[in-house]
Amino acid sequence: MQEPELASSGRVGDAIGAITRHIRLHDLMPGDRLPSEASLSKELNVSRTVVREAFRSLAAMRIIELSTGRRATVAHIDHGAMSLMIEHGVLTQQISIQQIYDVRRTIETRIVTLAAIRRTEAEAAAILGLASAMRAALGDPDALMERDLAFHRALAAASKNPVFALIVGAFQGITRQTWPVGWKSRTTPAAHETMIATHEEIAGAVAAGDPLRAAAAMAQHFDESVGALVQAGLS
Repeated sequence: MQEPELASSGRVGDAIGAITRHIRLHDLMPGDRLPSEASLSKELNVSRTVVREAFRSLAAMRIIELSTGRRATVAHIDHGAMSLMIEHGVLTQQISIQQIYDVRRTIETRIVTLAAIRRTEAEAAAILGLASAMRAALGDPDALMERDLAFHRALAAASKNPVFALIVGAFQGITRQTWPVGWKSRTTPAAHETMIATHEEIAGAVAAGDPLRAAAAMAQHFDESVGALVQAGLS
């Protein structure tokens, strides 16, 4: 007995491949419309159900966007799919927190190096402002965390490399889970001051256009952060 068409993951996979090839071959850009389900169903010789499942899979990967009553369009890239993969890896113990921070240290040291070279005056001012906002939020850990996350996003944007911005964004879901743990393990005012002062040093180095100083400060920041997480029992 032949399995229902929907049960054939091979047909859906073939449809996904055909749709992504269509995007490449027709040089479709973010916001451009794809052919309708009916048109693709006829072209690929599969049911509309198979095309619909392919669309859903591509939407989950943030390759296309789906809206009720409108044709599917090519999506702007974002970090959603990568973020889910990283969180899944941590939750299923395939990736450790220390491994994530090792990767982040490597990547974000490069980010601040480029940010110090490429940032605009407006970006430098915004990064300095976020460091100051972190100090102002010392008494409010939730607000401090959000400003810290925004600080790292601003550095990635200033690097002028959208891949870095995607990676930093993808790590922020896990960071939201580990950040409060690391903050609580910093039990003294001196430890809090070290964390804020390191961000201010990073911001100052980027604003001054000093990539070596910026990279050294970022490396110090991650060494201190990993130490705080280890002290809290995260590995």
